[in-house]
Amino acid sequence: MKILFAFENPLPNPQADAEVFVTTASYLAPLTTQSWLHVPSANSDGCVAAAALARMPAIRAFAPSRPAAVRHLFCGLTIALRREFRDADLVYTRNLWVAWVAVLFGQRVVFDHYRPWPDQVPPLQLWIHRLMCNRRFIVNICHSQYTRNRYLDLGIPRAKLHCVHNGFEPQRLRAPIPLDAAKAQIGIGRDRKTAVYTGRINPKKGLDTVIEAARRLPDHEFVLVGSSGNGPIETLAKTVANVRIVPWQTPDALAPYIFAADVLLIPPSRRPLAAFGSTVLPLKVFLYMASGRPIVAGDTPDVREVLRHGENAFLCRPDCPDALVTAIRAVTSDARLSEHLATTALADSRDFTWSTRAQRIAAIITDRLQAAPVEPGMWSRTHFRAWLSQSWRWAIHLVRNHSWVLPPKAALAASSLPPTEHE
Repeated sequence: MKILFAFENPLPNPQADAEVFVTTASYLAPLTTQSWLHVPSANSDGCVAAAALARMPAIRAFAPSRPAAVRHLFCGLTIALRREFRDADLVYTRNLWVAWVAVLFGQRVVFDHYRPWPDQVPPLQLWIHRLMCNRRFIVNICHSQYTRNRYLDLGIPRAKLHCVHNGFEPQRLRAPIPLDAAKAQIGIGRDRKTAVYTGRINPKKGLDTVIEAARRLPDHEFVLVGSSGNGPIETLAKTVANVRIVPWQTPDALAPYIFAADVLLIPPSRRPLAAFGSTVLPLKVFLYMASGRPIVAGDTPDVREVLRHGENAFLCRPDCPDALVTAIRAVTSDARLSEHLATTALADSRDFTWSTRAQRIAAIITDRLQAAPVEPGMWSRTHFRAWLSQSWRWAIHLVRNHSWVLPPKAALAASSLPPTEHE
């Protein structure tokens, strides 16, 4: 099997989508007979860096560096000009435009993305349906069952939709640091309870709920790692003495902060999923699980696919500071609970390495290539009416909010956790 991996942004790139795509590609490459990475680059040095990162030859895309929309356009328009495009058995991409061009020029396609595009940009629904029902569209690798369900609702055949969760790189946590030693390393006393968040610091992540919880837990130190400037969250954090904002860290420098946590936080909020659509099952979930530290997260549909309340995490009601305070106190005050959550999560994490993800995807691709053609899904009158209705809502949202991504129609259902001795 020969695969041309197509990525539409320059590399190296600190964004999570680049990490997911390039890491998956680098682990898939050894399972192929030949692989290449098609990537935009300002010069040959950029191609060399991209090749080293992905551990395969890099083919420079005929595309300008900016603006991004034009770069993406030309990455798709010109990919068929490359000899590697014709030599490959399939194109592996996270870009719908690139997928469509590849299919148009007779190539088979595997699509790999986390976003539920039919819900987020409804005018694309009919086009997506036709693209994914094409016999040359092999499979859509969805990062969550939540996203897969959105494509199933669109009438895409089940055989072409597979949920394969993301993973983590074991090497990033290869040298565990004892809790007290890690706290000392980042300048926190051993007797101070710590709640740690790592990731982008911006209003879309639900961090205002975390800061409000910190205000109510003055005996805990809250460490938020991932600042890239002085934004609204950083400004809000200045009003709370026990919140420390830390700049964005490289993967190697991040480990001490993770190991210094009495509890690791995935901000319990529906907004990343329901209001912004920018995060579906955060990538940090898998790294946190492998750290051997307990996790507190929100009880949202995407998170529940991997984290189970009282087993490998403590899930609390989203967007509720009181619930978050209760959850943090429950974990940091109960050593047995903390140990149980951490140990179970660590054991579960063995199923979520990047290597495991690549092996699962390779098996799916092989099965799909050998399988009989799938009958196209039906585009019914119900789909047509929903398409018109949702596209109208999207247009209104675009005008009012200047955002191309339409959040879900209504707030996600409130979580209903079973009572526990800690609540």
